[in-house]
Amino acid sequence: MIEGVKHIVAVASGKGGVGKSTVTVNLALAMVAEGYRVGILDADIHGPSQAQMLGVPEGVRPQQAGENRFRPLETHGVQAMSMAFMVDTREPMVWRGPMVAGAFQQLLTQTAWNDLDVLFIDMPPGTGDIQLTLAQKVPVDGAVIVTTPQDIALLDARKGIEMFRKVNVPVLGVVENMSLHVCSNCGHAEPIFGEGGGERIAAEYETRVLGQLPLSLSIREQADGGRPTVVAEPDSEITMMFRGMARQVAEQIQGDSADEGPSISFSD
Repeated sequence: MIEGVKHIVAVASGKGGVGKSTVTVNLALAMVAEGYRVGILDADIHGPSQAQMLGVPEGVRPQQAGENRFRPLETHGVQAMSMAFMVDTREPMVWRGPMVAGAFQQLLTQTAWNDLDVLFIDMPPGTGDIQLTLAQKVPVDGAVIVTTPQDIALLDARKGIEMFRKVNVPVLGVVENMSLHVCSNCGHAEPIFGEGGGERIAAEYETRVLGQLPLSLSIREQADGGRPTVVAEPDSEITMMFRGMARQVAEQIQGDSADEGPSISFSD
């Protein structure tokens, strides 16, 4: 178990560009809004994006907490740790697999998390070194798979689900991102990436669709600007979707005691 962390949820996707980091940050902030103590570990060593999404200025470094440990940075009520806090994000990380896996393991084990109910791990795309390191070193309570409705994205999402199954991590559900585009001029809604993909894959793997998010300019702008939608527009429809997802995640990782709210004692 990781010290200071009660539950770990991996957020993964088979391929890049499906909005996994945006979903992670909003889901984490929605959990905070629901009353939980939440952390985010950005496990994408090559392309960390949580620092920008959480509005952490470039060059801000975590403080040491004793020997070989660092305090996570706190922002919007979330404790966060990322490779972006350790290096110049403009420089590429030209590293081989073992170095990447080693860096991830250090972020995981040398962060002094403070009494978290849930730690969300924003996984890099694919099914490689970091996914294996996570599966071998950490008891993960569940995984959330992010996909778009496109057939090609669903193909890769399947691989992600299969991978977690192989290492006995329950898949808590699928988030279908960019499911509908609503025209900002006329309000016409169109499923430009196809439709029903999330439902098909959830049925195939006996899991659930946690939510379907629209392809929305504001979600992208707010995340890029360091104030994700859940913080920027706490009463919006999209925030309510994320809070609905957060409740479903909480309910599944806590088992039957979810109704009692965040003050319950978590059990393994």
